[in-house]
Amino acid sequence: MAPSSARRFRGKNKGERWKRGAENELAVIRLPLDIHRLDDLCQVEQLYSAMWSVKRALQGDARNAVDAYWAGDVRREADAKAWRTALGLSREGMERRGYRHMERSRHLGHHVTKALVMHQADEVWEGVHRHLFPDSRGRRSGRPKTGTWWDYTRIPGRARSHTSARKWETFRLHGTIVGHFAAYRHRNLDPTVTTLEQAARLRPGTSVLEQPRRIPVPMRPSGRIAMGEVTVKGTPKTRAATWWDHSGPLAVVFAGGADSKRGDLILPVRLPSGAGRWPRLLHFLNKPDTWHKVDLVRRRDTSAPGGWAYEAHLMVLTGGYASPGTRARRAAVAELKRKGGIDGNVSNLSVVSFPDTFDPADGEIRSTRVELTDAERAGLERARRRERGRRCALERSRRASNPAQYGPSKRQQARTERRQDAGLPERNVEVPGGARAANTAGVPKQAYRRDGLSASYRLNRAKLAEAAATAASARDHRARRIAERVVGDHGANLTVEDCDIRTWYRLWGRTLQVTTPGRLITAIGRECGKAGGRMLRASTFATSLSQRCLCDERVKKTLADRIHTCLTCGLSADRDMVSGALAAHVTCTDPDDPSTAGLDTVQARMTQILFAEGLQEALSSQPQRGARPTKGRTHAAARRPGAPGRSASARHNTTDRYRPTPNETRPANKRHKAHVGAAVSVGNAPPSGATPNRNWSDGIPIQDDS
Repeated sequence: MAPSSARRFRGKNKGERWKRGAENELAVIRLPLDIHRLDDLCQVEQLYSAMWSVKRALQGDARNAVDAYWAGDVRREADAKAWRTALGLSREGMERRGYRHMERSRHLGHHVTKALVMHQADEVWEGVHRHLFPDSRGRRSGRPKTGTWWDYTRIPGRARSHTSARKWETFRLHGTIVGHFAAYRHRNLDPTVTTLEQAARLRPGTSVLEQPRRIPVPMRPSGRIAMGEVTVKGTPKTRAATWWDHSGPLAVVFAGGADSKRGDLILPVRLPSGAGRWPRLLHFLNKPDTWHKVDLVRRRDTSAPGGWAYEAHLMVLTGGYASPGTRARRAAVAELKRKGGIDGNVSNLSVVSFPDTFDPADGEIRSTRVELTDAERAGLERARRRERGRRCALERSRRASNPAQYGPSKRQQARTERRQDAGLPERNVEVPGGARAANTAGVPKQAYRRDGLSASYRLNRAKLAEAAATAASARDHRARRIAERVVGDHGANLTVEDCDIRTWYRLWGRTLQVTTPGRLITAIGRECGKAGGRMLRASTFATSLSQRCLCDERVKKTLADRIHTCLTCGLSADRDMVSGALAAHVTCTDPDDPSTAGLDTVQARMTQILFAEGLQEALSSQPQRGARPTKGRTHAAARRPGAPGRSASARHNTTDRYRPTPNETRPANKRHKAHVGAAVSVGNAPPSGATPNRNWSDGIPIQDDS
């Protein structure tokens, strides 16, 4: 018998490979999927289970290969590239690992395809690449690790071919928006509305579609389709109808694994019914030639069957949709010739801008403070209490379902002893409140993943995840609204210090999830780019804005000093506002390299002279309330002098939680340790005559002084 030939892999493309150019933008639209048939729901869940097995295996392989790479010092120093090739630390190496896992596990062929496995391997490799190779700022991502089943929410599809017609290997979107409109047209829609453009011009609130609660699954086209050619005998050429001939309602189609016998997985798409969303739908869905890739995404939804709601994320080769009002606002920002600076810290953001000529005749100085309002703080406190209640309910449910893994609490033990002394029968403890059973090393005797979980536990866990996703979406929306108004007032050319938010998390912990300074700065930078400008980042080591004055005098301040007082020029203003004003005078030799930033001290001094009349008032503001540092993290969280024994009520006081916070990325020097965390005494009040001019009255936490 002849020996079997070696496995062959697909070689290089014979033709020119398609690449997305820099001028081609990429946008994403989310399309909700209606999965109500049990067979389809079961097939989708099995698809996720199979792809999760592939990703977990690839992440484990990547972690072992990375550990071996860093352990091989000699081979890495001799030839790092050859050592990575030997370990398979490359895109091709990860893809071949995925192929081997699929071939060795027979059941995967019933659910997934090689194209899905290859794209999943590419996604895992991206995380490994960020760990092995530092970025432009010299930062690496953490060591790759295996995620959890609940965090696996996206199955990446493969981009369709832009050189071959009708080649879309994984998830495909078939149908047209015209066919969807014709199939589910609302019964009360004006008969004169016959085109999609007319529907998009309707008044918001008008119902365009009337989709049933359970959208029927479209049928695959059947019959023969004329090809527009004739044979030698003169008869027209025909071919069998496929999904590419479907022009009805939109649906996502997946052919399944190579060994699957279930047929195509057809998932109907549900579009928004109101007329206010139709301009956006036309922007993304009216040109099928721009459709690029479809990813299958799930999110926690307690009301959906199975606890998950499924969506198709369609990537389109076009820019994001902007309403006419947004386009007009960004056009006005592009004509706004201003230059500003941002100083971000844990509790607030301070923005100061000047005319780009730094001439008072061309405009006035503007300053804005972004912070949490009283209503937002109260809402966050209520959300925190609800989250704590849900987590306590989860813990009680786990203890009640696994009483053998926990011991009684001290209070329960004392009650048992009292009943024994009184001769009473022992009471059964349904929910033990003590520590979990563990060995001498403190490791639990039974892993948490092996605990029995009740249906109420799973429901509460889904509600907790759903609430967290809702809160994250609300924070994103708040950041976008604030970014729009900041850029609209101060222009699209801003400069911010290049701070490492990870250091802030080490100092302040989960407090940053409340104020989200990194999210705000990212949103402002994105809005600057869309308005035709750019947000530059300046290194704190090269500029040290918090320790300088506009007159180029060094003014040393500890983390507790929130007022800038210069004895040379007499400027007394808010520390953050002064840093923001100095950031507006920072120039970068290389805009992509924060270390090339430098402060134009001559221009800063001239600005102080020219704007002397309004500078003092613009840079002064009321003391801000921030978040209390995480106790015990660093010496920045030390207790205040004179208060060694704070009570529990004082530790949980809402007002104390929002005290002023430092804006430094590094801890204070040891010689300043005694002052860190101290209460700010007199001198933190604003100078006389500095009163806020106006506030935005729509609930956005911004105070504007001009």
